[in-house]
Amino acid sequence: MKRILAVMLALVLVCGLMASAGAEGIKIGISIWSSTDTLGSECYRMVEAAAKALGVETMWVDQAHISEQVTASAEQLAMGDCDGIIICNSASAEMGSVIKTCDENEMYVAQFFRVINENDNPDEYAQACASPYYVGAVHESEFDNGKTLVTILGEKGCRKIGLEGWEPGDATFLGRWEGYKAGVEAWNEANPDDQMEMLEPQYGRTTTDTGRATAEAIIDANPDIDALIVAGGGGDTLLGAIAGIEAKGLTGKIAVVSTDFLPDLDVKLETGAMAAESGGHYADPFFAFLMVYNAIKGNYEVSTDGFYDMVFPYMFVASPEDYANYGAYFTGEELPYYEDEIVALADLSYEDLAAACAALSVEDVVARHTSK
Repeated sequence: MKRILAVMLALVLVCGLMASAGAEGIKIGISIWSSTDTLGSECYRMVEAAAKALGVETMWVDQAHISEQVTASAEQLAMGDCDGIIICNSASAEMGSVIKTCDENEMYVAQFFRVINENDNPDEYAQACASPYYVGAVHESEFDNGKTLVTILGEKGCRKIGLEGWEPGDATFLGRWEGYKAGVEAWNEANPDDQMEMLEPQYGRTTTDTGRATAEAIIDANPDIDALIVAGGGGDTLLGAIAGIEAKGLTGKIAVVSTDFLPDLDVKLETGAMAAESGGHYADPFFAFLMVYNAIKGNYEVSTDGFYDMVFPYMFVASPEDYANYGAYFTGEELPYYEDEIVALADLSYEDLAAACAALSVEDVVARHTSK
């Protein structure tokens, strides 16, 4: 009888331990410039879909890309008992403080829309490589993105281009700017009798009001521009710039290109308010989320001599027809991945997850979803 009771008690203890382990969930924090603007709200939908599918608790902090708030957000998420965080910082220099906070609190971290440049920020890069909690980064080739957009403008007949950034020194803007300059250089080399000029950047921060005021100031100082690149900043900067151009009666006369898809991009393309746009990249934080999730679970070993570097492909649209398929599967109620696909992706090795990331496209989504 005693033996039977001992066995029963042991079973109860084991069951209790299993229940306790099952109740101990994962909590991941998200530090973002805004979870409510055009791009940020899409990021929110995608990450929350992943969290729901995987049973992960989330904590969001909006930091407006203000340096002190970016670094403070990591501390706030650590105080919120997050097991890991994903972050879209502004300048790479901020990552020194962020990584230190994560190391001290044994909290995993991955960047999205960003990567630390080894040449521009060697100290932070070395710190990221050596950290046992810095998982890695998900980002685009901003150089190629910028060069492609300028090439599209050249092909559309634009020769004097204004440039509106959002924050001086922002790592992503600097990468895009290098691409813009390379695009202008390549165009001029190929067309010696048909030269293109790009103005120095002016900065419109991340609101519609500042975006509009900056665009209007650029036009007032350079009334002969025939194109404006609104480099990004979450979407609201672009909306402000478009409103400023419309108020001056210049819609369709100044070709606008940007990186950050708008929810009504098809209408903007039809009316001439936009000439082309690159984007569709709000899945960046989704993949960063899966990287941190797997690091927390012990599935992805975090190196102290390097980090995971995942490159996400941009999508380009330059006509209403281009946008139609994108709009069908990336906006509104649809998301690029269904719940069962999210669960399957979370079980992949890093190499297979990176391959899935690189393969994401409008064509990929259409093929997967129409076959279901």
